[in-house]
Amino acid sequence: MTLLTERLYESSRSLWEQSHRHPFLTELANGSLSEERFIYYLKQDYVYLIDYAKLFAIASVKSPDLDTMHRYAELYHSTLHVEMELHRQYAERFGVSRSDLEQTRPAPTTIAYTKYLLDVAASGSLAQVVAALLPCMWSYREIGVSLAAVPGALEHPLFREWILMYSSDEFGQLTDWCVDQMNRLGDGLPERELLRLEEHFVTASRLEYLFWDMAYKLEEWPV
Repeated sequence: MTLLTERLYESSRSLWEQSHRHPFLTELANGSLSEERFIYYLKQDYVYLIDYAKLFAIASVKSPDLDTMHRYAELYHSTLHVEMELHRQYAERFGVSRSDLEQTRPAPTTIAYTKYLLDVAASGSLAQVVAALLPCMWSYREIGVSLAAVPGALEHPLFREWILMYSSDEFGQLTDWCVDQMNRLGDGLPERELLRLEEHFVTASRLEYLFWDMAYKLEEWPV
């Protein structure tokens, strides 16, 4: 029997492969990505993570038992105090303060992505919340492991810590738990509900690609 996450992964495989081939990540891997693009990404990802963290809080509220509530709370804490702290440390190297990060004006793609996730979280089931948040976490884990294997990638003084965080065992364990949770939540659901989960997963995967593209192009509002 095919696991739900295998189905979801296959539904978005081509999108994830395009992300791997995106110049933002290929240049990050070989160390040629411009500092301007990386700092733009850090600032946009920082404001993205503020809303992304809320998904774990909402998932905790919708959890059926204390253990599940605790695990989502752990993810909430990790996002707020590990990922976002790394962003703050990186930004400080370039004279960008915490206040500057928090005052970052979200780009159009950032708003489209976060508001989509929050809409799913507000109106959907716990399974739908997990289906929408999982592509970010799961694809970052895959990207981190892939980049860590690129010769010389971990020698770059700017990008090394970023790669190490997303390829770490700790991040991998949290991701694995969410993947397992997705399978548990999808067990026994009718096909119409599975299709809805797949739709959320694919949409979030598309927005993940657009986020890399946004950062590379230094997307701004047209006026």
